[in-house]
Amino acid sequence: MISALRPLFFRAAPALRAAPRVYAAEPQCANPYTHGNCHLIELRNVVKVYETPAGRYHALKGINLCVDTHEFVAIIGKSGSGKSTLINMITGIDRPTAGEIYVGDTAVHRLSEGEMAVWRGKHVGVIFQFFQLLPTLTLVENVMLPMDFCNTFPRRERYERAMQLLEHVGMADHAHKLPSAVSGGQQQRVAIARALANDPPIIVADEPTGNLDSKTANAIFDLFTRLVEEGKTIVMVTHDQDLARRVTRAVTVADGEIKDEVRRA
Repeated sequence: MISALRPLFFRAAPALRAAPRVYAAEPQCANPYTHGNCHLIELRNVVKVYETPAGRYHALKGINLCVDTHEFVAIIGKSGSGKSTLINMITGIDRPTAGEIYVGDTAVHRLSEGEMAVWRGKHVGVIFQFFQLLPTLTLVENVMLPMDFCNTFPRRERYERAMQLLEHVGMADHAHKLPSAVSGGQQQRVAIARALANDPPIIVADEPTGNLDSKTANAIFDLFTRLVEEGKTIVMVTHDQDLARRVTRAVTVADGEIKDEVRRA
């Protein structure tokens, strides 16, 4: 919480004086998080400006967004609308120029680079459009990697957990293959298993079905829906309007601003 001191001048006493501290209203929820946020994810007046050879580019213009636990939120918009920048704020992959970002008990915008990497590894599973599997590691080794980096779960349990996650996404039979030996849809399933490796409460996906055929995209979407039913919170960027109609909330972004929000039954 930030409080401001406003200097006041008085004729009788020309010395500089500070006005009384004014505190923000108490959160309107029964169990707020450490920093007073009532929602699992809160973006408050988030601005992102990039310096380019052509001048300053405002990718985000005062974004305010809240996401609750067990929500499946789609961020939709045209290329260049700011939707990928928005989710990069949530994951800490990029930093805001101004504004505040709270995820659970963490003030993400205040973390150092080292703190950010540790936090993200344990609390957010990130799924990329192009899978980003390491080509020289087997599928099961790719899933084990986040556990190795973050030192989560005893070493002797990591292989078994990775196999269970591959089973969960229907890829256990291919566990010892390299990524190049399976299809794009299968690689995306492995990427989802990897995102779940450290059991994060939040999954963030940037165009996860963008390079998949419609049948495979629907299968991946069904897997996301099952994860939400199992307790995960998912924020997904997508161009696919049909998929966007199947989430619990669709947020439309244009020109760096939220233009519309639609809740689904």
